[in-house]
Amino acid sequence: MARKDDVTGEGPSTGHNVSNANNKTKRRFHKNLQEKRFYVPSEDRYVTLKVSAKTLKTINKKGIEAVLEEARREGRVVS
Repeated sequence: MARKDDVTGEGPSTGHNVSNANNKTKRRFHKNLQEKRFYVPSEDRYVTLKVSAKTLKTINKKGIEAVLEEARREGRVVS
């Protein structure tokens, strides 16, 4: 299962762990993904999406239908 946001398509970013001796080793910064079930009134069904906390805030602000429509237009959501 890919660690990607279903709506935005964002995945982990990369960076370094930095020790006290300033040694740098590669690491990944994972998105704060949550699996949430949303009700879409226009389709009269529930949709389960894996979304980041940031995307969840956007859905709360704009509404699930507007966010899904925008994602579908840009080809990010299949359902």
